[in-house]
Amino acid sequence: MPAAGEAQEIRRLGCAVLETEAQAISALCPRIDGGFVRACRYMLECQGRVVVLGMGKSGHIGGKIAATLASTGTPAFFVHPGEASHGDLGMITAKDVVLALSNSGETEEMLTILPLIKRLGVPLICLTGNPRSTLAKAAEVNIDVSVPKEACPLGLAPTASTTAALAMGDALAVALLQSRGFTVEDFARSHPAGTLGRRLLLHVGDIMHVGDAVPLVQRGTLLRDTLVEMSRKGLGMTAVVDGAHRVVGIFTDGDLRRTLDRSVDIHTTPVDLVMTAGGITGRTDMLAAESLRIMEENRINALLIVDGDHRLVGALNMHDLLRAGVM
Repeated sequence: MPAAGEAQEIRRLGCAVLETEAQAISALCPRIDGGFVRACRYMLECQGRVVVLGMGKSGHIGGKIAATLASTGTPAFFVHPGEASHGDLGMITAKDVVLALSNSGETEEMLTILPLIKRLGVPLICLTGNPRSTLAKAAEVNIDVSVPKEACPLGLAPTASTTAALAMGDALAVALLQSRGFTVEDFARSHPAGTLGRRLLLHVGDIMHVGDAVPLVQRGTLLRDTLVEMSRKGLGMTAVVDGAHRVVGIFTDGDLRRTLDRSVDIHTTPVDLVMTAGGITGRTDMLAAESLRIMEENRINALLIVDGDHRLVGALNMHDLLRAGVM
């Protein structure tokens, strides 16, 4: 364990890094100017994809920016400049927009492919730390992401500069997202395997039990036979329906406990006398997350699913939502 004085110095250095990088980001606000707007317009009007380029640490930042753009409605992918000059340049088409990252604006691998990018006639947008660099001068739009100093005490490791470039990339992505009218549902569709995707895309109809798997008894069924149906279907409840298959009530494990406390004879008592009349129901087109909210608010563990005429079409319980990853 470091001594007390050493620990204090470590904390001081950590805070100094965060303060330096925070200042670098704050200094970017005045640079959200007409050039930023033009860059967004180029990308909004792009009929192909935004191709992001960057070497070294700028490449890592570029990869993240490309991923953020792609997941927020702007088709994008990352191309390594070194690989571009060995064949991958063919991935760039005349319908694309190129977004290039270089702190110096003089990265050799970028300058090697610059004439070829210009020959394609695609718009070139640059994020550089040197507005007078070769790359910046060749760009249709250069966005200045220069920083006064790196957070590295040696002034060598890309730290504040990469943070600034990343923040500006996020600013571009979010501005484009808003301009495109990109919605929460759109985001979920590009993240179907994530929690948000499951909550916003999964409907009750996708996970409910249907057909013979749905526990149900007719009105007037003896409690004894109702319990057999509950045990056979294993959902901890059963629907009670009329002759037209409309739901008139539900009988649950909780109803059973309350019934047994009253010493009711299960061999002679019809379920109508001990069921929960009506019951809370849902629809097949309801989001699974909405069914979870209904169950939690009403402190129930299962939900009957009905159609527009209140006829039973399915059922689900908390375990179904858990297996589907909704909770």
